Amino acid sequence: MKALRWTSGIAGLLTMALIVLGAVVRRTNSGLSCPDWPTCYGHMVLTPGDFASLPPTGYFYWQVMLEWTHRLIAGTFLGPLLLVVAVLAVTQRRKIAHAGRAAGLMILLLVIQAALGGVTVLDQNSPWSVAIHLGNALLLLTVIFWLFERSRKPAHLIGAAIHTPQIAALSWITVLVAMMSAAMVAKSGASLACTSWPFCGGEGLLPDLSDWLVFLHMAHRVLAAITAIAILVLFMATRNADASVTHLGSLAFGLAVLQILIGAVLIFLLDPIAIALLHEIVGTIIFAVVTLLLWRSVFAADNLDVDHLARSLGNLSGEALRGARNTL
Repeated sequence: MKALRWTSGIAGLLTMALIVLGAVVRRTNSGLSCPDWPTCYGHMVLTPGDFASLPPTGYFYWQVMLEWTHRLIAGTFLGPLLLVVAVLAVTQRRKIAHAGRAAGLMILLLVIQAALGGVTVLDQNSPWSVAIHLGNALLLLTVIFWLFERSRKPAHLIGAAIHTPQIAALSWITVLVAMMSAAMVAKSGASLACTSWPFCGGEGLLPDLSDWLVFLHMAHRVLAAITAIAILVLFMATRNADASVTHLGSLAFGLAVLQILIGAVLIFLLDPIAIALLHEIVGTIIFAVVTLLLWRSVFAADNLDVDHLARSLGNLSGEALRGARNTL
């Protein structure tokens, strides 16, 4: 299982890096610098000379390289690595329950992600296609982390909060939706639809939502607030849990506070690219931490259930033996 843990861990980190690189592509308006798919202006590798010979495209060569590098890493490195992870998971299916199914789901999400990459380009990087593309990438990361956590050596995480998995699942959902809405805000040009924080342009708590961009921007703020509350509840729920769960809960809460501050700075400084990318990076890390916390909490609860069952069976066996001895 050690090989599976290492490969799935590397695959998880690489997936996170690709999500951040996708944010760089989106924020620099480089998503359509390669207008065709899977080639780029008909080339698998577009050299500076090839680019110079093209009619004016409206893009710089570095923008083309950003988009092309994103495709290259996904297709040449992550794709084959996930195939290796899937093979290792299948070989461990007798030791790890549902590992084969997880491997199959991971490959399915990988294929869907590749197809969505093409749809995103062909649909001219519409906000909805970008958001769905990001959402599927986050689902893929979630399955990878399931294999990563499941491949750990068995350990009884005594003291884990029984209700933490449900709370962690709620937090996971809110972070997922908030990140997808953030992608729609950025891609639709709604980042500065509200130029003040926490209110919108001095209009109070509820501005005029008839403007679609204002509505989208405020919807993201509401989702971010709900996410922060969910992570706060998660943080409180993990205070008396196992140390590994508690540390992740504390990290998630600290990052959530930082993310709120970055979001405010982003508005005050009128959406500079550097701060926007920092916002994306922290959001990706929060999702990863909450996902790890979700699986670790689920597996901890499973272990507690097993311990409880074992103790119950032991007590029943002891009573049966004492009864038999008294009878004899």
